[in-house]
Amino acid sequence: MGKEHHHNINENSSRNIAIAFFLNLIFAIIELVGGLLTNSVAILSDAIHDFGDSLSLGVAYYLQRVSSKKGDSRFSYGYKRFSLLGSVFISVILVIGAVFIMREGVLRVIHPEESNAKGMFLLAILGIIVNGAAVLKLRGGSSHNERAVLLHMMEDVLGWAAVLVASIVMIFVDVPVLDPILSIAITLWVLFNVYKNLKETISIMLQEVPRGINLDKLREEIVQLADIESIHDVHLWTMDGENHILTLHIVIKEGVGARTLAELKSRVREIAVNFDIGHVTIETEGSDECADCLYHKNPC
Repeated sequence: MGKEHHHNINENSSRNIAIAFFLNLIFAIIELVGGLLTNSVAILSDAIHDFGDSLSLGVAYYLQRVSSKKGDSRFSYGYKRFSLLGSVFISVILVIGAVFIMREGVLRVIHPEESNAKGMFLLAILGIIVNGAAVLKLRGGSSHNERAVLLHMMEDVLGWAAVLVASIVMIFVDVPVLDPILSIAITLWVLFNVYKNLKETISIMLQEVPRGINLDKLREEIVQLADIESIHDVHLWTMDGENHILTLHIVIKEGVGARTLAELKSRVREIAVNFDIGHVTIETEGSDECADCLYHKNPC
């Protein structure tokens, strides 16, 4: 896959996320005004959540552009891991908003206030349409950012479906407490997703083995290659949840020449690619140390 193709994918990903960002931001403003007019704490809670979404989409767009930057004298591995800082920042913003809305929701449960159910109904319809449009735009995206944003927008569609059902019930039955209960439910759902996101982010920062990759199976496939006696110091981590890095030491059998060594390293890299690992650093050891010296064109 050529550099131009990767560049086109990155451009398409950035454009799709930008469209989702503007749709979400405009609707969050409409939500905020609508929530105040309808006196619905549920809609206000979703407005806060959508502002957090807009912020995350804006950061995702920026990081999608920055992620193509290669390593330099400051960040030799490149800028992909900056997305982790953005994730932590967004999570903190969402937690602050969730705490505020939770407090309002609990007060409304204790002292219920009337909400405009018909206004809630109209906003719910609009919410499903706007968020649904963003889902359709992001559907089929290939980048990690797009997939994460797509899941987020799909969750928003489901949240608005819940508001729609609640508003229909409130049109026919006088149950004002249903609005703050729904608000608390939405807030708990937001906090649960923030927890999952932070947990994954911290795991990446602590250099956990990427999920979905069986390190024992990877070791097994490499050590089965001819001319390899054993392997050790195997380390596998991920930059951002998508770009994985592997380093390892290979003990080679006696008598392995420079050409065989080059082929051996190439086969190790092929195995790594099958495990979705894009960056591999291989160190060789053995009784015939000259093989590695010859391969690097250095004297023994």
